[in-house]
Amino acid sequence: MTSPASRRPETLGDLEHLLADIEGGEGSVRLGKRSRHVLTALVSAPQQAAVSSISDLAERLGVSPSTLSRLAQRLGFDGFAGLQDVFRRNVTEGKSFYSDQVSRLLDGEGDDDGHARLSRLGRQESANIGDMVAGVDGEAFVRAAELLVEARRVRVHGMRQFASLASFMAYGLGMLRPDVSPLDAARHGVADALAQLEEGDVLVVASCFPYTPSVLATAEVAARQGIHVIALTDSRGSPLARVARYSFPVPNHSLFFSNSMCAFMLLVEGLLSEAASRLGDTGLAALKRRERLIGELDASL
Repeated sequence: MTSPASRRPETLGDLEHLLADIEGGEGSVRLGKRSRHVLTALVSAPQQAAVSSISDLAERLGVSPSTLSRLAQRLGFDGFAGLQDVFRRNVTEGKSFYSDQVSRLLDGEGDDDGHARLSRLGRQESANIGDMVAGVDGEAFVRAAELLVEARRVRVHGMRQFASLASFMAYGLGMLRPDVSPLDAARHGVADALAQLEEGDVLVVASCFPYTPSVLATAEVAARQGIHVIALTDSRGSPLARVARYSFPVPNHSLFFSNSMCAFMLLVEGLLSEAASRLGDTGLAALKRRERLIGELDASL
């Protein structure tokens, strides 16, 4: 463990200096040969360390995931997610996350067969879904669904590709109960949209690395106003998880050049299905009323 006087590394530069001290036999942190090798490999490839899952990194480095977790703890972090955040911040500051993803796809796979890439992507997405389901806290899942059912108002917020996820979730939940919409649906600005929410209302936010700053700021402000925040994000170390009442980590490691959405979509479908189950006859009545309205509108066209 680090000594009380030692400072936990916060930047890639801090890690580089720490590694140099360790190699020189200086400083308060002592690592064995294997741990030094692992830390050297991570520091030498910060992009890979930032975007890979702990299991993928462990496999590439020829160690177990627990080795990476123990290394992070020796450096002063609660777990590997904290150490990985150091590399993620470094990559984010470089402003080249998506192009780097494409470079890895083009240069790192050594395979020009489209169907083979599709098959590999399918296996990766299946693994993301399996890991997401296995990692869900069952009690938090049920309580989050209860909030979606019981809150007076629910808003859903996501930017860029997560805007489509937010729209889907708001549409689905709106089929079952009233006063649900994407945040800022009328495009009057986030501040105006938040002003319409009160203490006890719910805001669902979705974002993952590299996190959209405006989504983080919206979640932080909402939480300070007493609004219940539910976060759909990529790790327990996510800045969204720190302000959320309930957060759900969703693995998204794949060949896709941007953030993978498959496991996020399944999580949303699961939350909506749980909400429908809890609404029971009330939700069923809302669906039947919607069907009648659709029938009347169709007849008038």
